Amino acid sequence: MIREGAGRHRRRALLIAAGVCVLVPVCVLGQPLVGRRLKLRNANTGETFNGFYRDANGPILEAMADLAVLLRDHHANKIGPLDIATLDFLVDVLDAVGQTSAVVLSAYRTPETNAKLAATMFGVAEKSQHILGRAVDISLDSRLVDAEIAARRMKRGGVGWYPRSQFIHLDSGPVRSWELDGSGLDTLLAGRPLELIRRAWGHPPTVSDRIALQREMARRELLARRRVPP
Repeated sequence: MIREGAGRHRRRALLIAAGVCVLVPVCVLGQPLVGRRLKLRNANTGETFNGFYRDANGPILEAMADLAVLLRDHHANKIGPLDIATLDFLVDVLDAVGQTSAVVLSAYRTPETNAKLAATMFGVAEKSQHILGRAVDISLDSRLVDAEIAARRMKRGGVGWYPRSQFIHLDSGPVRSWELDGSGLDTLLAGRPLELIRRAWGHPPTVSDRIALQREMARRELLARRRVPP
């Protein structure tokens, strides 16, 4: 279970008493319930979880309380909903590449935190599955590329690949995939030749031109995905 020092049991008791919001989609309800376990470490807080989060009877309430703390918005120190489908997706991706644990970079975000990130960071959707508690950004000790490929093949939701930052995004929203590596214009311009850009500017693009164009194209791409945001 989660390791978070003093106050852990008190917080867990409060969460259980208040009722942890656990999202269980209809498609998951129709599946045979089996024991599933996770081993996670939050890169931002150092907290860890290692254990079963559901058994043959369904979600384990104490485990859900622990995971709600681990996957909270650490910027605002607020706990959000937990989506079983997202957790199951993550476990199946780990199993597919023979990994037993993952490092969590981001999970639940409050709308306020997400808005701040969207305004200041590259590749953050203004309307994100993170706000719904349906997304998690993870890194692995090894086989991260294989994990991204396996996740896309499962067609279980959204899969984002961020190779320069070395993490993948998984969510239980609509099936889609994307890549934002920030390494140049090729991905963002979707194959449009640089010669067209040079003609538009009237000169070879400077570093500032390239950065501005990267940001604009990324913004357009994210806006185009607003109905099914990452």
